[in-house]
Amino acid sequence: MQATKGDRLVIRSAHVDEAVRDGEILEVHGENGAPPYVVRWSDTGHESLTFPGPDAYVQHFEHDDAES
Repeated sequence: MQATKGDRLVIRSAHVDEAVRDGEILEVHGENGAPPYVVRWSDTGHESLTFPGPDAYVQHFEHDDAES
């Protein structure tokens, strides 16, 4: 799994009735985009250091790396 700041981490629900959880990746602490990630969760706004499991994937977005 590889991500960059601004990508979205999505965690699939383990059960049929559970919601999918997602959040914005704020920081990448592993080498070459590997976990762990600091994520701001969309459902609570809480930020946490996250070690994603096999039920997670990264939704990549185009990033503008140029500074304003």
